[in-house]
Amino acid sequence: MSYTDFSKIETLKGLNTYLQDKSYISGTSATQADVIAFKAFQSAFPDFSRWYNHIASKAEQFETLPAGEASAAAEEDEDDDDVDLFGSDDDEVDEAAEKLKAQRLAEYNAKKAAKPAKPAAKSIVTLDVKPWDDETDLEAMLAHVKGIEMDGLVWGAHQWIPIGFGIKKLQMNCVVEDNKVSLDDLQEAIEEAEDYVQSTDVAAMQKL
Repeated sequence: MSYTDFSKIETLKGLNTYLQDKSYISGTSATQADVIAFKAFQSAFPDFSRWYNHIASKAEQFETLPAGEASAAAEEDEDDDDVDLFGSDDDEVDEAAEKLKAQRLAEYNAKKAAKPAKPAAKSIVTLDVKPWDDETDLEAMLAHVKGIEMDGLVWGAHQWIPIGFGIKKLQMNCVVEDNKVSLDDLQEAIEEAEDYVQSTDVAAMQKL
């Protein structure tokens, strides 16, 4: 709902009726719709707006003072009548808009911070590590593989699988964080033990 043409008395009456049970034009807090209507009213009734803002700032003070003191306070404030308080309304509107923007940004950041952190993507990988021959020291080869450490790498169970002629390959399970561990780098690190390792292969891989 928009209230912008206050040159029509119907607009003013309509807004007054609309605000009987509401504090804002849209929603439960000040929005751009309130700012637009506020500026439109100022533009249509600049002198009235200046007078209203000025008296509103004094009314509470007069209501809480005894009659004699209220009169003195009124005389004391006569010098302020020449000050165009209405001239600062644009600054006040801008300040209100900035406060609203800051409030919404803070609410968004709080909501974002409250969300549980997304778990890192992980994969279960099964590697085949092949020795050179049946005389390769398999325990030394296993120790080499398990000794490799990388951020995001966790070694699991292993088994020996016969591949013929008395040769057994090492089948090694591990869990890796996808954004931290490169399987190419891991295989390269395993194959650095040239005395034990002939080659490596990724036998299986699945996402957790």
